[in-house]
Order: sequence, then structure tokens, then C-alpha cells
Amino acid sequence: MKIKPKTIGIDARMYGYAQTGIGNYIRHLLKYIFEQDTENNYVIFLMSKEFDDFVILSDRVRKVKVSAKWYSWQEQLLFPFQLYKEKLDLMHFTHFNSSILYFGKTIVTIHDVTPFFFPGHKMKSLIRRIGFRAVFFSSVKKAKRVIAVSASTKNDIVKHFKIKENKIRVVYEGADEQFRVINNCEEIEIFKKKYNITKPFIFYTGVWRNHKNLVGLIKAFGILKNRYKLNYKLVLGGKEDSYYPEVRKTWENLMLENEIIRPGFIDQADLSLFYNAAKVFVIPSFYEGFGLIGLEAMACGTPVVSSNTTSLPEVLGAAAVYFDPKNTEEIAEKIKLVLTDKKLYNKQREKGFQQLEKYSWGKMGNETMEIYDEILNPLVG
Repeated sequence: MKIKPKTIGIDARMYGYAQTGIGNYIRHLLKYIFEQDTENNYVIFLMSKEFDDFVILSDRVRKVKVSAKWYSWQEQLLFPFQLYKEKLDLMHFTHFNSSILYFGKTIVTIHDVTPFFFPGHKMKSLIRRIGFRAVFFSSVKKAKRVIAVSASTKNDIVKHFKIKENKIRVVYEGADEQFRVINNCEEIEIFKKKYNITKPFIFYTGVWRNHKNLVGLIKAFGILKNRYKLNYKLVLGGKEDSYYPEVRKTWENLMLENEIIRPGFIDQADLSLFYNAAKVFVIPSFYEGFGLIGLEAMACGTPVVSSNTTSLPEVLGAAAVYFDPKNTEEIAEKIKLVLTDKKLYNKQREKGFQQLEKYSWGKMGNETMEIYDEILNPLVG
């Protein structure tokens, strides 16, 4: 007996934000399921700009324009009516911010629970904190399945929201194919000139918020420069955030301004070049839901020195050298160790390539489709 095709909705409102982990997740999820799923129909919910740019290559896919931006009151009061109108068999919210008033079958992907540990400036308002918790709790409580991007994130959900473990599935992400070793030395040199990079450098990229521990990284860099006399620059990728002035104050107090290169928001096309050109990549975070940037660096052949917290040891395994993010002395020591021990450097580089084999966006897409099928066709097979 042939199974009637189902209609699955996917919240792709953050699709255009490819520089974010969520934007990348949505982009790869859509690419994979559209290529592999020949049975179901899909309704893709997109914001205005992305709606106009989004190209549909299958008659099984339809796009819907949404004006309700994420984290807004429209998301909670208007978006549900668009969802009901589509008569979906299943709705996949690709971030925790589902609509409380939508009661159809849902799956929700949780990338991390950072705001509960590091609220940041946007969560100073009591109303915002209450609203955030209510939406998060509603999302994981109502969902038929919760997808967590790491076992660490899964454990946080179970611990803080009392969700049954068997309701949560861990589905890992993967590094984009654009991240690879670049052997063209001329291309690397042209790139360095573009950013006025004249010395070997230590690399970080990401947001400049408090849970990323940039203050600790800069202090450790100061130790590398002043005590160990290592002739390196530090490249801090990402846009400076005025809500976290302590980052700038730290390098100014340590008189490191001329030793730190700040390229700002790094275009996706240049990111692989930064990874390739760097001597080491550092993840100093206090909290990470998955730590995809570590895999990206490994794909480019760059050894990773990482915090030993949350999901990072789980995801990066033996391919990273770890430190306590609260100990700036140890951060400096571990970075120095990798930079000065050539045998260890090459060993970690090879381990990085091996670790990458455990992850792929294709595997993520396949496991997600299995969850769709499990919910939509529970008696089949």
C-alpha cells in the first residue's frame, strides 16, 4: 500500500543569515532534503528578501512569504495563522522560537541554551527573560521530537526543562565543503596583503559576546607576547559589539592594540582563507552548543586549541588541545605548546582530518528525514 505524501513545513526565516550557525543549518537541511526526499511535499517559510531570492527546483516545494521576524510579537500572534492556513502534517521549527499558539505536530531543533547561562544585554529586561523561557519551554514541551546538535545540549535540555531523554535526538552538523586545504601559496599571499597581515597569526572568529571569553583570549595573548616573546599577531574575526566594551578595554589596558588585527565581519568567501593562513585556531568559549568553527578550521588543516567545556570535547575529540577557559595562564601555555612543538602540531593537524570523517551535512539531513518519517508514519516498517 502506497503511503500518501505528507506536507512538511520548515521555518526558514533565518535562511539568509548564512554566516550564523542557524543560517548554515537551514541552508544545508533544505539542500539535502530537496535532493533526497522524493515522497513528501514541503512548505518553506521565508522572510521577504530571502523569499524573492529563493529558487525552487522541485514541484514538491512551495515557498511562503512571512513578515513575522524572529523573537517578535508578530512571531507569536500572526505567524501561527499562516502555519494553520497551510494544513501541515508536520512543522519543523529550526530554532527554539516556535509559536506558542501553534498546536500542530512539530519538531524543534535546539542549537544551544546559552541565554540561560549567559543572558547578554538583550536579556536584561525581566519581561524578555520571562518571554524567552516561556517560548523555549513551550517549544520543547509540545514538540513530538527535539533535535539537539550535541549530547551536551541534550543534557542541558533534560536538566533545565525536565524533558524526557527519549524525546530528544542528537543530530550532529558538519563542515561546509568550502572549507578545505588551500595549496595555492599565491592565493594565500594575495589574501594576506588584502588584510595587511605581515606576521604569523592566531585566529578566532565569532560573535563578541561574553560567553565567547574574548577577554580571556586577549589576556592569554598578552602572556604569549610579553612573557614567551612569541612574534605572532592575533586576528579577531567578527563584528565588535558596543554592548561588550570590556573586550576593547582589555587590549587597550594591555597595550596590544597594534598586535591585534580586527577584520570585522568576515565574508564567507574569505573565511576559508583565514583558516588556512592561521597557524592555530582558538575557541576560548565558556559555552558552545556545537562548536562548528572547530570543524571548519580542521577541514582547512589548522590545529585547534580549545576550551574544555560543554560540547567542545564531545565534538572535537582528540583532535583539539584543551584548556580551562577560566585560566588565562593555561590558555597561553596550550597555545604556545601547539605553536612551538612541531611534532605535536603535525599530529593534531592529522587528527583534525580524521575527526572530520565523523560529521557531514548529508548525514545530518538523512537523520533528520528519518525523524520526519518516524513521526509521520509511525506504523510503517
